[in-house]
Amino acid sequence: MDSENQTKVTEFILLGISNRTEMELTLFAVFLPVYLITLSANTLIIMAVLVDQHLHNPMYFFLCNLSFLDICYSSTSLPIPLKNFLKERKTISFSGCVAQMYISLSLGVVECFLLVIMACDRYIAICHPLNYTIIMTWPVCMKTAISAWITGFLLSVVSVVFTIKLPFCGHNRINHLVCEVGAVVRLACTDIHLNELLGFVSSIIVLVVPLSVIIFTYVQIIVAILKISSTDGRFKAFSTCTSHLTVVALFYGTAMVGYLRPRSMVSAQKDKIISLVYGVFTPMLNPLIYTLRNNDMKGALKKSVRGRVLSLHK
Repeated sequence: MDSENQTKVTEFILLGISNRTEMELTLFAVFLPVYLITLSANTLIIMAVLVDQHLHNPMYFFLCNLSFLDICYSSTSLPIPLKNFLKERKTISFSGCVAQMYISLSLGVVECFLLVIMACDRYIAICHPLNYTIIMTWPVCMKTAISAWITGFLLSVVSVVFTIKLPFCGHNRINHLVCEVGAVVRLACTDIHLNELLGFVSSIIVLVVPLSVIIFTYVQIIVAILKISSTDGRFKAFSTCTSHLTVVALFYGTAMVGYLRPRSMVSAQKDKIISLVYGVFTPMLNPLIYTLRNNDMKGALKKSVRGRVLSLHK
């Protein structure tokens, strides 16, 4: 009984990026604006789509889902490091660590599937335009979006359960900014080959397979676009896809580097930087990418902001 009490982990210590106070304050000054921009930019997109009737179509419905997901993802990942940048003792309870690990992993998986759905939506719109309204009905859109969310949260249960069942033997210093599955697994005082194999197989399922579907879809889209005789038509078709392709490249590129390369190839410090790119900066860049390359979205945002300003002056 005494041995069990001595080795039971009730909290974790997050080592973060640096133990220098001035560096921690600099990181706080950088990440706080990033978090605020992420929240405001994604909220603006949701508001613009809800207000503007011209944007009430499947493409922008899925974009709203992505914006809401990015708000949730950044709100799961960023507040913990922001709080710890101002603290000497960077602790998180065992249950808090499990919750943060599960939610952030689930949201990451949901984004993988949501990006596939958005690619399929563009495929139907460009390759089968006459049947688009018949195929992409609102019930279909709702069901596919809900399926992505449910699947993401169900698939993540396995990885998290296998992680928290590991014996930690009192080791509780996580060499990361947040409770990330790979970093927590490395604390275990037992053989973790099964966990690493599970992580690799899970990464294949949620990263490689969806990305393969997206690539196949865009090959079909490009072939269809090249058959369009009008230059303006080709340009318009390409413009509706470039934003999504940019987001796909940014998210999948960094996520695959983070989860599919051998752990021995990347140091713990580089691992933290990689996770920052897809966990912190991607949710901020997504709305900017979609806004800057989409005239309809820019117009809707202007209307939304103008309406908000006028309501404040009344």
